[in-house]
Amino acid sequence: MLKAVLGLMLALGLAGAAQAASKLETIELASKLVPSPVKVAVLLPDGYQPSQKLPLILMLHGGGGDEGFLTQMRPIVEAAWAANEVAPAVVVTPNVQRSLYMDYKDGSQRWETFLVTEMIPELRRRYGLSAERSKTVVTGISMGGLGSLRLGFDHPQVFGGLAALEAGIEPALSFEDVKMRNRFQRNDAFFKTIFGDPVDRDLWKRSNPANMVIANRQAILASKLAIYIEVGDLDMFHLDEGVEFLHRVMWDHGVPHEYRLVRGADHLGRTMQPRMRDALKFLDREVLRPSPPDDSFADRKAAIDRLRRSMGVPDDEPRPPFPSTSPAR
Repeated sequence: MLKAVLGLMLALGLAGAAQAASKLETIELASKLVPSPVKVAVLLPDGYQPSQKLPLILMLHGGGGDEGFLTQMRPIVEAAWAANEVAPAVVVTPNVQRSLYMDYKDGSQRWETFLVTEMIPELRRRYGLSAERSKTVVTGISMGGLGSLRLGFDHPQVFGGLAALEAGIEPALSFEDVKMRNRFQRNDAFFKTIFGDPVDRDLWKRSNPANMVIANRQAILASKLAIYIEVGDLDMFHLDEGVEFLHRVMWDHGVPHEYRLVRGADHLGRTMQPRMRDALKFLDREVLRPSPPDDSFADRKAAIDRLRRSMGVPDDEPRPPFPSTSPAR
């Protein structure tokens, strides 16, 4: 039911989007790590040639979705290509079922391991893709936003950037603090399937993006991982609370990122086309085709720096934290 509703909302939101001469195909990958074969949708840009060493964009589907998500997103990607908002790339959506992009507690399904150690290397080999992290990015919606955060935070040596749209995350640092209003679409039985019965609190903590930021902070900073998070302020699943919480954790721990609270936006619908294009533009300008640093104001910045120091504010004074990392509501 959820899949059908989201599909209809996306269809309404993408009406009239541009078309281009790209090619969409579906392949199947065998694996012992996850239920096999795994269907993977692959979008090739106009004029694709293996010798081009194109970038890879993972575009992750939400809960209840599958590889057909890329068919829904195709007009957005094509419009972005046509406007030169994002570099030509091979865009890929694997069907990971409703796995949260995780390795299960019981080891029966190891989706994160599959994606990083099997799928990405195979896609690079099969399509002649660049193996550079500066040419490898991940984005996704809802559960796919959660997957983007988990993959990026866990593997900053693989991904140059991530863009998580309305990520399906909870505003908490411990499972006990998660309120039903923030997980009503995921019942107890669902959590037990992935995190064990009873739910392994330590596994949940290690897999929670806010905790991952704290635990992996040094690696994230050293890699200069480009991070983009956004959510609508009218999200029907209250995901704005989880994304705002993550933003505050990153702020308090000095992890650079771009955050957008989209006014008047719900979960998917008509706002999704411009929102996904904004996410793609971020990945393009920060990772795939970065612009040179803006030094047009260097003289003024130097003057402000001198003023700050003269007033007794040292260069390395930390920014003040938010009053609390608890949700504002």
